[in-house]
Amino acid sequence: MCGIYGFSTRHSIREKKLILSEIGLANRKRGPNHSDSYINKNIAIGIERLSILDIENGNQPILSNNKKFIIVHNGEVYNFIELRKGLESLGYNFHTNTDTEVIVNLYQQYGLKSLPLLNGMFAFAIYEIDTKRLIICRDRYGIKPLHYSSLNSDIVFSSQLSGITHHPFVGNQISYNSIDYYLTLDYVPAPYTIYKNIKKLEPGHYLIWSENGVKVKKWYDLKYYPKARFKSENEFINNLHDKIEKSVKIRMRSDVPVGTFLSGGLDSSLILYFLSKYSNKNLNTYNIAFENKSFDESKYAKEVANIFGVKYQSNIFDAKSMIDILPEIWLNMDEPFSDPSFLPTFFLSKIASENISVALSGDGGDEIFAGYPTYLAHKIANKIPSFVHPLLESLVNVLPSNFDNISFDFKAKRFINCLGSKPFLRHQYWLGSFQDSDKQKSYLKSFKERLDKNRGLENLISRYLGDMNILDWETYLYQDMRFYLQDDMLVKVDRASMANSLEVRTPFLDHNIVEFMARAPKSIKYPFFKSKYILKKLSKKYLPKLIVNRSKKGFGIPIAHWLNSNLKSNLKEVIYDPESIINSILDKEDNIRLMEDHFNKKVDNRKKLWNLFVFENWAREKNINI
Repeated sequence: MCGIYGFSTRHSIREKKLILSEIGLANRKRGPNHSDSYINKNIAIGIERLSILDIENGNQPILSNNKKFIIVHNGEVYNFIELRKGLESLGYNFHTNTDTEVIVNLYQQYGLKSLPLLNGMFAFAIYEIDTKRLIICRDRYGIKPLHYSSLNSDIVFSSQLSGITHHPFVGNQISYNSIDYYLTLDYVPAPYTIYKNIKKLEPGHYLIWSENGVKVKKWYDLKYYPKARFKSENEFINNLHDKIEKSVKIRMRSDVPVGTFLSGGLDSSLILYFLSKYSNKNLNTYNIAFENKSFDESKYAKEVANIFGVKYQSNIFDAKSMIDILPEIWLNMDEPFSDPSFLPTFFLSKIASENISVALSGDGGDEIFAGYPTYLAHKIANKIPSFVHPLLESLVNVLPSNFDNISFDFKAKRFINCLGSKPFLRHQYWLGSFQDSDKQKSYLKSFKERLDKNRGLENLISRYLGDMNILDWETYLYQDMRFYLQDDMLVKVDRASMANSLEVRTPFLDHNIVEFMARAPKSIKYPFFKSKYILKKLSKKYLPKLIVNRSKKGFGIPIAHWLNSNLKSNLKEVIYDPESIINSILDKEDNIRLMEDHFNKKVDNRKKLWNLFVFENWAREKNINI
């Protein structure tokens, strides 16, 4: 696990080293163990290494056998041992025991056709020394990040977005369209970033840079059809069991200690079951607890840890912990990102990194096995006639606000207030903050005039859904894979963990499992409104019914309470300040109304207020003006 970066240039060697050093510094926390680079008259590439495999000999960059290709690599290719044996049978020699050396020699042998052979999470750059081409690749689901900027005939790339802003030709000009996306989604979706001249390489894509410019192409896409056939439900369950077991086992390959995050929910508990089969009793598990019982799951996590006889550590994330950690959050936030669970994930990663360098997590379980309540919500919403919507809105909006985790009034208000939107838009509105109608009413004219006419959430989403031959609820599974998982959940885990030099591995996102479930018959994926039906069937063999059948909690934090107490003065300072950037985007009186309604518990505006609070603090940390 590392930070990789580089740029094409005709600067002097001395200038290249200075620029490369600046970009490398922004990637340092991703890889604190070793720094190195490769520089010639056309290219400069660098690496900040977090040593996981072959600690002593595995430093990068690494050359291929024929010395014509050189690589820097972030991530892990878990099946590198099997791939290496295949290359050795063809006469290849290896000088390290790393997956990185396997990748570069696979490329020597097969070129870009090697990409489908890789099982793992990765972002890597290979420079072809003879042809002077740079090839940048990103894994299937975007577990590992890669940002780039191209101008005329030059390119800059970096794992960390902030690294690219240190290059002299790029700068940090803000994208107003990206602010618009952020206010709704709570994040900036790929391929965009908060900066106008910088992009994210999308998941499952590769980029080729040469003297002819930059070309970006897709090498992977997830297909939900044709549907697979099975003789029985048990046959399907047995197949799934084998795939998860193999995925967990192969992700234990490491030369440093491996542990796991344990929430007490179904996903992480099942991962622990398989992990405990192949590890000793010294396996470390890590949990975050909350004083507010509506958010706390620690008792379930402790029970699961006791069942499998592993070490268990739980730390309370309270208001003091949150206040103490905020300066680090702003410092490590490359672009505005207002998923509140970023805070406890950062806290958890910091604690885990004191003892381990690799942690497994249950991320991806909800998107793959249909675990979110929004899938059921769509089925209900489609049955409600449009003429009833105004009546329902008037009824739910008088419900008193309860700031507990996923309270009834919070769910009901979000559900009803989004009914009038197109289904694929309401799917994002249920998860995000500001609806388009909210923004259009509140945008200042000076800001609105800066937005492109063809931008917008509808255009963004339809660009991807238009490629799909799915006309039912499975559309939302794909939508969650493409946006919520790839641009929110995986970004959260990568940024929080790598800021603490911790590698997090996600067994459910093994492409063999994802593709297996994507093509699973709908009759066993979400039958009779039963979420995670097939995963629960499997889990009942190994986990207590209390763990398998309990309602989904999510990794929420009491941000609504804290905005009304510990963060109240901070929020008021931001909202009332006439110089605040958020008051140059949205009408100040509207922002004040959001805050006062929340303080008076008239409306639970936690998401909108946290969205604005994060943006303002990010902008101040980065000295951004718009």
